[in-house]
Amino acid sequence: LDIQFTGSFPRLADCPKPDYPEFAFIGRSNVGKSSLINTLAGRRKLAKVSGTPGKTQLLNFFWAESSWYLVDLPGYGYAKVSKTKRASWEKMIREYLVKRENLQCIFLLIDGSIPPQQIDLEFANWLGECMVPFVIVYTKCDKVPKTKRAALRDNFRKAMLESWEEMPQEFTTSSSSKAGKEELLDFIRSLVKQSQAPE
Repeated sequence: LDIQFTGSFPRLADCPKPDYPEFAFIGRSNVGKSSLINTLAGRRKLAKVSGTPGKTQLLNFFWAESSWYLVDLPGYGYAKVSKTKRASWEKMIREYLVKRENLQCIFLLIDGSIPPQQIDLEFANWLGECMVPFVIVYTKCDKVPKTKRAALRDNFRKAMLESWEEMPQEFTTSSSSKAGKEELLDFIRSLVKQSQAPE
């Protein structure tokens, strides 16, 4: 994947002009977001991977294939920051997600190695209420035996379908085995193509 870091921006008004399709990645802190972005890019150090959750604090833009932006958003649900700091992150993220007119799709990352988390379900519901298009991306699927993977995904689906009529599109990924990489990139490229098609 031909991709370069563009810059980090503290608020929507500072972001690059909304001239190209954008795809934003978000999830709980420590869900494996940076690792997934590096997997997609085929580079180990494009996005900073940290053992300390909450390292991403700005809107990080990457210019891909000379035709679209990948945007790395701060993780949510991380407690070891002040309430004021957390509130300012949330405001920045929500303003970007709701007001960014060229945003094509959110990739909501869900840890596929643990049971459903209430904070993920609440965030998915909020995206739905705001009519922000998103897909589910299960991460860390290599951390559990194959026999348990399907059960964990089913549990998340059951929890979501308590308030949703149907599931958004789902992808299963692993940063170590590169599983799901091509499917995600194909999905993004198909949306880029659609956005460029004459109306």
